[in-house]
Amino acid sequence: MEAAAELEDLKETFGFLDDWEERYAYIIDLGKGLPPMDEALKTEATKVRGCTSQVWMVGREHADGEGRVRLDLTADSDAHIVRGLIRILLMLYSGRPKAEIAAIDAEDFLHGLGLDQHLSPSRRNGLFSMVERIRALAA
Repeated sequence: MEAAAELEDLKETFGFLDDWEERYAYIIDLGKGLPPMDEALKTEATKVRGCTSQVWMVGREHADGEGRVRLDLTADSDAHIVRGLIRILLMLYSGRPKAEIAAIDAEDFLHGLGLDQHLSPSRRNGLFSMVERIRALAA
């Protein structure tokens, strides 16, 4: 599925779910679909600082046919809900041109899902630590 369509589908699904218990279950289900991360990549160097849970993230660059450098992201966590949040961030950022990543307003997108109001402060801080890591990988 194309990234924009996948994000639109995500927004629609969040809109259909009646309460936050259902939405949390959906986020956990999203995490179950997160592609596996090679255990060898889970090192201190790839660990995201600022997350309560263990989170690892790496980026790999590749040139597209249009002269742009894109960033493909791989990430994992030891917490089910965080794996789902990672999946949402990968939908938002992975595969995009590096030059465009800094302009993506994750806070606005996550606000549109209502995540900003329903995550604990520590989970929200961890989420934005992941966003900062993505931006650093793209810089």
